[in-house]
Amino acid sequence: MSPLLFWILAVVSVGAAVLMITTKNPVRSALALVTTFLCVAVYYITLSAQFIAAVQVIVYAGAIMVLFLFVIMLLNLGAPQALEEKGSLQPVIAWSLGGILLLTLTAARSLFTLNSPQAGANVYEPLGTVRAIGLNLFDPAQPWLFPFEMTSILLLVATVGAIIMAKRQV
Repeated sequence: MSPLLFWILAVVSVGAAVLMITTKNPVRSALALVTTFLCVAVYYITLSAQFIAAVQVIVYAGAIMVLFLFVIMLLNLGAPQALEEKGSLQPVIAWSLGGILLLTLTAARSLFTLNSPQAGANVYEPLGTVRAIGLNLFDPAQPWLFPFEMTSILLLVATVGAIIMAKRQV
């Protein structure tokens, strides 16, 4: 990871985390948390853990934040005027974050060319790639297959139980 990319991500993630806890608007707070989650996903990509980065984006930035936003909308915290925008700082922040995004994408492009197998003499198998996780997960010599399958069965039973409980109340 280049030091410039690290510092850009560090400033964005810490700034978004501070914004998340200091803003009074719950929707803006949730969006700042999404920004922090996306910065963590980029850190995972720079560490050659693409699978973990994808899970970070899908599970946390996707599912958990949608759940948070649904709860915020359902609770309807105060009057509708509480969610109205005040001030004209939003365009400045939007243009700044857009510029930071372009810089990060440019740095990520150079990062992917540096991490190519042709760039280094010693090619190793990263642990966070989808291929490495799949090989380790379904390898008979590894002890992870049974707990993985038991977790999937447990989640399936919980889903069926939730559907049955919901059907009784309807």
